[in-house]
Amino acid sequence: MKLLLLSDKESEYLWDYYRPGRLDGIDLILSCGDLNSKYLSFLVTMSGKPLLYVHGNHDKTYDRNPPEGCDCVEDRLVTVKGLRILGLGGSVEYSGGPHQYTEAQMARRVRRLWWSLRRAGGVDIVLTHSPIMGYGDGEDYAHQGFECLLNLVDKYRPRYLIHGHVHVNYGFQIPRVLQRGETTIINAYERYVLDLENPPKAESP
Repeated sequence: MKLLLLSDKESEYLWDYYRPGRLDGIDLILSCGDLNSKYLSFLVTMSGKPLLYVHGNHDKTYDRNPPEGCDCVEDRLVTVKGLRILGLGGSVEYSGGPHQYTEAQMARRVRRLWWSLRRAGGVDIVLTHSPIMGYGDGEDYAHQGFECLLNLVDKYRPRYLIHGHVHVNYGFQIPRVLQRGETTIINAYERYVLDLENPPKAESP
């Protein structure tokens, strides 16, 4: 199974210069936020595959103009194509805008999901906008990760945590793939194809 992971920047390859066939082989699309809703609607239409998304800290218009044909998984655990996927969008609170949370607020969101996680017997993919603290987050406050996400992966050991928010073009040393215990952490900036049959290897932080 192949997953198309998206975040933060619309891919010209998949939108401006799209050609038929470029989404062939993709089974599921996951968006980590901060993307034009029309872009997501375009991709779900062209691919004919499910598209799940969470909010980024800049997704201020989704409430008025949500991505058509896509499924928001904020604060939900859903099962799609046999994968248990948990959504927790937003970034650390730094300017008072929407989809920004303090550490305590995000921790409460995680705690509220305990029954869903127990009933599902765990989770395979955690879909977030912000990274985990210390794993691919930024040095500036606005791009720091959440500590409670660290606790989440340690307790439930998902196969993957997929995030955005930290653009890989911010610096040449920003890794795409990291490992925390049994969980592979992937930065989905722009686009990344995840082949579940051939998992990626973690890079040095």
